[in-house]
Amino acid sequence: MTASQTTTDHDTIRQWAEARGGRPARVEGTGDAGGLLRIDFNEPEERLEEISWDAFFRIFEDNSLMFLYQETLEDGATSRFNKLVNRDNG
Repeated sequence: MTASQTTTDHDTIRQWAEARGGRPARVEGTGDAGGLLRIDFNEPEERLEEISWDAFFRIFEDNSLMFLYQETLEDGATSRFNKLVNRDNG
């Protein structure tokens, strides 16, 4: 696996996701602070609810999250690996 990177930059996150066909989403019925965030790549997952980028980043900031992501796989193919982690633990 190639090295992953982290960012809190909203433009970087949005560009990374959209370049891979991803959209902002949250898991329905989770958490008091807006729910668990995800990047949805149109793969079947029942409880994902599409949200706006504004709502995504509001929850992202309210929960002090950081975006962990990978640009490419070892073979050079585009990677969709990503994870939202706490800034304190990053």
